[in-house]
Amino acid sequence: MTPPFRRVLVANRGEIAVRIIRACHELGSEAVAVFSAADAGALHVRRADRAVAIGPTPPGESYLRTDALIDAAIRTECDALHPGYGFLSEQPGLARTCAAAGISFVGPDPAALELLGDKLAARRAARAAGVPVVPGTFDAVPVARPDQLAAALEAATAVGFPLLVKAAAGGGGRGMREVGEPHELPAALASAAHEAETAFGDGTLYLERVIRPARHVEVQLLGDAATVIALGERDCSVQRRHQKLVEEAPAPSLTPAQRRDLHGAGVVLGRAAGLRSAATAEFLLDPSGAFWFLEVNARLQVEHGVTELVSGVDLVHEQLRIASGASISAQALAAAKLAASPNGHAIEVRLTAEDPGDDFRPSPGTILRWSEPGGPGIRVDSGVEAGSLVPGAYDSLIAKILAWAPDRDAAVDRLRRALGELEVGGVQTSLPFFLDLVEDPAFRAGPLDTGYLERSWDPAPIRARAETDATLAAALLAWSGSAIPFAAAGSGVPFGPTDEVPEVVSEWLMEGRREGVEGWP
Repeated sequence: MTPPFRRVLVANRGEIAVRIIRACHELGSEAVAVFSAADAGALHVRRADRAVAIGPTPPGESYLRTDALIDAAIRTECDALHPGYGFLSEQPGLARTCAAAGISFVGPDPAALELLGDKLAARRAARAAGVPVVPGTFDAVPVARPDQLAAALEAATAVGFPLLVKAAAGGGGRGMREVGEPHELPAALASAAHEAETAFGDGTLYLERVIRPARHVEVQLLGDAATVIALGERDCSVQRRHQKLVEEAPAPSLTPAQRRDLHGAGVVLGRAAGLRSAATAEFLLDPSGAFWFLEVNARLQVEHGVTELVSGVDLVHEQLRIASGASISAQALAAAKLAASPNGHAIEVRLTAEDPGDDFRPSPGTILRWSEPGGPGIRVDSGVEAGSLVPGAYDSLIAKILAWAPDRDAAVDRLRRALGELEVGGVQTSLPFFLDLVEDPAFRAGPLDTGYLERSWDPAPIRARAETDATLAAALLAWSGSAIPFAAAGSGVPFGPTDEVPEVVSEWLMEGRREGVEGWP
């Protein structure tokens, strides 16, 4: 087999960098990693064939520097660059700079990135293509001057309350504010514009009606020079503040006919944009079963693995081959024909270094213990190991735990078992939340809408368990006088054994230790 490229620069970090490096090696291509000062010892650096330092820890001085990435690619004689997701993955400027340097960009071309990366342009394109769009504005809301507020309020009244103020260049919930009443609009516009300008360099805003209750369902697209196909859909409705926590494929409770309609709408959007790579069309599904277009993410999604598990198609392989000028594989074309009747069910949870007992506060630090689950139907995409640093400067995602089984109930059972096997210590993670979620009868019954967690989830039991675990750990440490295995806050899994008490722990875990030591006889 001839590799699609001789050498690929992986312009990202963490689990997605490891994922792309593995795909490169499977296809016979060399992989070059890049790293900031904080990531000098990271797993993706050691997994690559070569690695290049690109700057200090802050993303703006390293992973977000187009010049540093291109210079690294040129110096290592790479003939392709894969941006992963996040950072510069959807920036037309990076794709153009790659082309100018004679480097293949593993993603859509600049014109498609410009169209799909601008949420307003994508909404207009969807409307022109006849795809139902969430009601809202199709032009930017004027917010530059105080005297424009009347026009913004008029537009908002036409859309209807409650509504969302959204960033045209946005993503990941940034630059987004919900507005329930007209008097809340001025503050929401100001704060959303500021956040969008800071995060994306573009403070352009638009308005979108809130559809509630609704499910968040997205379609996986793949395009080459001749065609665009859909490889199925995913349900991403378990969210917190517009951040996805759980993804599954296929979306529960949809009929084959509903799936075909949804997939067809996604394909229409991909064709309209001239898509040549992987992308995802996102929709809201209302209680009547009607779907409404939200946006297109013109890159690989975090949750691409669940689609791979049910379709049997490696999306990173496809991306690399398409970027080299090849067509979509026969395997992917065959899978697209069966997408309305998928093979089994897959579920993914995003394990993050966050404290679910403290409003998911980030918990950076050093991972002291890491033992991944395994067994039938389990896949773990991770970028860490024991000793890995989880820097506070980047996204807190450290791994994705995926489970596949012939049906959803069996997939949840496998996921529950896998989460019980996972051992992680040194940093607080979201594991306690997921251990609770898989026991939740409502999650078991499915499907859930996007507002479920805000309405129903209570972190108090997790906090109570964490305090008990911490107190017991402190008591045992005081009694023994030496380091022994002890439980991660609220996780029920051991940290150790370790040579010393972890230095990076949450405040409430430290308080539990102090109380345990002080109260020991």
